[in-house]
Amino acid sequence: MAENNKSAKTEFVNKEIRARQVLIINEDGSKIGPINKFEAIKLAEEQGLDLFQVGMQDNQTAIAKILDFGKHKYEQKRKIRENKKNQVKVENKEIRLTVGIGDHDMDTKARKAREFLQEGDRVKISLKFKGREIAYQEFGLETLKKFYAKIEDIAKIEKEAKLNTRFLDMYVVPKKA
Repeated sequence: MAENNKSAKTEFVNKEIRARQVLIINEDGSKIGPINKFEAIKLAEEQGLDLFQVGMQDNQTAIAKILDFGKHKYEQKRKIRENKKNQVKVENKEIRLTVGIGDHDMDTKARKAREFLQEGDRVKISLKFKGREIAYQEFGLETLKKFYAKIEDIAKIEKEAKLNTRFLDMYVVPKKA
């Protein structure tokens, strides 16, 4: 709850403004001031609004707007909520293969990879080398190429195959329509 902590506060309203002088910016963009902070607060209260600090001009002068602070905070929260709603969340999915995978098993895994790609997810294709298979990495690359050939109509390679300890990893993403 860092928002309630006074020392970490970033938004200053009315008497919380520390500067002695205030430069006021109206809704139409015109400037009033610099005037005394207390006169500026009085001016805002006469309009039934708040004095909200938007920045500092120098060490003694704050830049402020006269506005309804409650409405301003509500608008900010609404914008944040709206941006989160419009955000696309991409998940990472993983398909694991082995060097000696059968054709039917590869078809099944390719079908699952297609589902992930159609949902818009990024897919990591991992080929695990067991025991002495690590000495024959070209067979692993060949298996990965066969697998990619089954999904290449809807996928493009984001990261080429790279050996990572005992795994040969390749990343694919959906093609843009």
